[in-house]
Amino acid sequence: MIPKNNRMSLSLHTLKPSPHSKKDRKYIGRGLGSKGTYSGRGVKGQGARSGVSGLKLKGMRKIILSTPKLRGFKAKNPKAQVLNIGDLAKMFVDGGKVTPKQLLAKKLITDATATIKVLGKGTIASKIILQGCLVSASAKEKIEQAGGSVV
Repeated sequence: MIPKNNRMSLSLHTLKPSPHSKKDRKYIGRGLGSKGTYSGRGVKGQGARSGVSGLKLKGMRKIILSTPKLRGFKAKNPKAQVLNIGDLAKMFVDGGKVTPKQLLAKKLITDATATIKVLGKGTIASKIILQGCLVSASAKEKIEQAGGSVV
C-alpha cells in the first residue's frame, strides 16, 4: 500500500504537456508510407510540384517583397546618453539640482526617459546635486570635492 503523502513531485523530469495540446505537424510526401498517393498536395498544378513555397501559393510573395524592411540591428538596451562634468559646470549654477528633465530642457540630452551617465571629463567648481543619473567614479569624486552630492 502506497502512503497518501507519497505523490509525484513537480520537477523537470516529471513535466508533461497537457493532453492534445501538442499537435503533430503534417508530414507531407516523404516516401511510400506517407499520407496517401498525393500526400496532401492535391492533384497536378504549381502547388503539387516540389520547391514551391507556401507564400507563393497564397499570393503573399509580392506583398512581402514590396514591404520595406528595417535594415541593420537595433539593440534591446540602447547605450546610455553620455555627459561630462565640464558640460554640467557650464550650464548649472552653484547649489542647483540637476535632473534628467532639466538636462533635456537645456538640450544636453535628447531623451529624459533613457539612461544618462555622467563621466568625469572636465572640472567643476559649483556645488550641484545630481539626481536620476548614473555617475562614473571619477565624476562622483569631482562632484563631492566641489561640495556637491550624488543622489
